[in-house]
Amino acid sequence: MTNNLNTAEWIIVGILSFTLFVFLVLGIILLIKLIKLTKQAKRVVETGQAVADKADDIADNIKDMTSIGGIARGYFADYIGKKFFRKKKRRRDDDD
Repeated sequence: MTNNLNTAEWIIVGILSFTLFVFLVLGIILLIKLIKLTKQAKRVVETGQAVADKADDIADNIKDMTSIGGIARGYFADYIGKKFFRKKKRRRDDDD
């Protein structure tokens, strides 16, 4: 078979092959950058999750320490005990 491509056809083939080569290289570079970006995003998400877990633990500790439930329970137990069961004052109350 003979090669009957004229000059214009060789120029078009050369331009197309160069364009495809450039897009292939750019695609590989973009793929590598995306892989690095997803790895970095994964680290950020893991760090954020750890921070959120610690914040949740801190909030639970603060809630337990500043909970008004224990104070209210103690106050109402003393109040109800005095009113309904005629309990005497505790020694601590006499010292105040």
